[in-house]
Amino acid sequence: MRISNFLIAGIILNAFLGVQIALGSCSPLLDHNIRRLADTVSDHLCSKYENQVVVVVNTASKCGYTPQFEPLEALYQKYKSQGFAVLGFPSKDFGSQEFETETKTAEFCSLTYGVQFPMYAHTRAREGVASLLFEGLARSAGGDYPDWNFHKYVINRRGMLVGSLDASAGPRQLETLIRISLSE
Repeated sequence: MRISNFLIAGIILNAFLGVQIALGSCSPLLDHNIRRLADTVSDHLCSKYENQVVVVVNTASKCGYTPQFEPLEALYQKYKSQGFAVLGFPSKDFGSQEFETETKTAEFCSLTYGVQFPMYAHTRAREGVASLLFEGLARSAGGDYPDWNFHKYVINRRGMLVGSLDASAGPRQLETLIRISLSE
């Protein structure tokens, strides 16, 4: 778990330097047009999630960590009214633990775990093949690429990365980062 370095750096920057992205500007971390899962519509992440706390997670439907969909959905429901979003990005990078079709992935997430948070097109997250989104997140995290499914990146309202948590990080650690980021 790599919470402390990002959290401390974010708090120091925010508290002492007042560093923030100017209102109306787009964080490079979210400056991507991404197609929704099993859909033809794309979202510009910056426009859609501007000034929100965002968790970006690479998911998989057939993984030992797949039950994390439940606490992720619970966090989304608990904090979405305060400007929080979970963004799921299904990936086959680790053990091909995702369905072949996006339709199957969407059905599984909805029917099995009641996922209502936004899910996006199948993507690549692993170092060496990562999409531009995950490449930028990993670069901002000091080269911390996902090494398995359910790696979570936490972005604060100012568009700054404040946490990079591996799959073993539980909902308590994630919720702590979310609450701190929502209170800034």
